[in-house]
Amino acid sequence: MTTRDYLASLFSLEGRTAVVTGGSSGIGRAIAEALAQAGARTVLVARGAERLDEVTTSLRERGCAVEPVVADLSTRDGIRAAADGIVAAAGEPDILVNSAGINLRPHMNQLDEAVWDTTMTVNLEAPFLLGQRFGPGMADRGFGRMIHISSQQAHRSFVDSGAYGVSKGGLESLARSQSEAWSARGVTANTLVPGFVLTPLNQRLQDDAEKVAALAARTTVGRNGVPEDFATAAIFLASAASGYVTGHSLFVDGGFSVH
Repeated sequence: MTTRDYLASLFSLEGRTAVVTGGSSGIGRAIAEALAQAGARTVLVARGAERLDEVTTSLRERGCAVEPVVADLSTRDGIRAAADGIVAAAGEPDILVNSAGINLRPHMNQLDEAVWDTTMTVNLEAPFLLGQRFGPGMADRGFGRMIHISSQQAHRSFVDSGAYGVSKGGLESLARSQSEAWSARGVTANTLVPGFVLTPLNQRLQDDAEKVAALAARTTVGRNGVPEDFATAAIFLASAASGYVTGHSLFVDGGFSVH
């Protein structure tokens, strides 16, 4: 067996179908590009049609099999419509990446029910409902990968964690419950935990240069993250190589959490 063949046996996603919510920007886009270039037929789910078309076109020009699905995950009906659109576009998926997120973090004194409900629906309920829709089928077929994008706020409170931190803590618990339910039948469920990553989701923090520098100094590698830092971790968790890794929270944070 050649080196290329050995690595392909571990990490190639050829013949697999992957779904990435929030796949048109930030960490979601970087993961979608990685899975598609590793061979998976990849469905990109996002609200903005224009940006979705841009990413789809870019990946198709590189020879990737990509399908766009415009969907709004802020309501249960929207989540169910997204699931139907995914199946219509590419059939039942083998890999589900929940990267779509909303980052509304008013101070607890100003946190109202509308912000709470929207945050929980996008950040926690969408991964739950999509998991309920696709997890049993993955288990029936004997292979599945669920990957959720969490946050440092799932583990510690800072910069007004509010409802956002609660939603991410719940997301990591969801992965453990999904692992318990389906891992014996070949379906793993894990989370990736970023540090501070330069994405549109946290643009308000990036506008404060002093804060950005302080966050970089808190890492042990000396810089803040970029979306591309998540590509190889996602390929690992989506591939056959990670079959014995489940219910786990993998910190991809440059040492932010240990410094």
